[in-house]
Amino acid sequence: MSKSYKELMNDITTFIFDVDGVLTDGTIHVTQTGEMLRHMNIRDGYAMKAAVENGYTVCIISGGSNEGVRIRLRNLGITDIYLGVPNKVETFDEFTDIYNIQPENVLYMGDDIPDYHVMQLVGLPTCPQDAAPEIKEISRYISHKNGGKGAVRDVIEQVMKVQGKWMEHFDAKYD
Repeated sequence: MSKSYKELMNDITTFIFDVDGVLTDGTIHVTQTGEMLRHMNIRDGYAMKAAVENGYTVCIISGGSNEGVRIRLRNLGITDIYLGVPNKVETFDEFTDIYNIQPENVLYMGDDIPDYHVMQLVGLPTCPQDAAPEIKEISRYISHKNGGKGAVRDVIEQVMKVQGKWMEHFDAKYD
């Protein structure tokens, strides 16, 4: 009998997220000068920062290459940010080799076909509620939140709660 997604959360040490459709709602606002603007959820940011501060490895692997996204994520303490990635499996393999991370210890959240193959490699593939049907089909957990609307916060908070680190983080930081 396979483990439930909650049981798999006990083994998670690493979070990997796509950007567009996961950290954003997948829409792009294009200005008259051609600049592409994305919206990110502040609660997703808080959760990613809490994960980093609690010793989790947080990584971003995205096909997009917006430097504003990189700046935002660096400000949250995320150092492993791979943008403009044509082959997510190759980047995943390199990243896990560098840090000696076992795939079963990785939660990956993706939303569309470019995430499909890498999601098949990880211990806990997850997706937002509004992910593509093919991605939902292979996900062990589908968030009740849409991409860019708290799906990242949902999975990080659940993992940290299962591991007894969610309120521990809050209490230690704000006492």
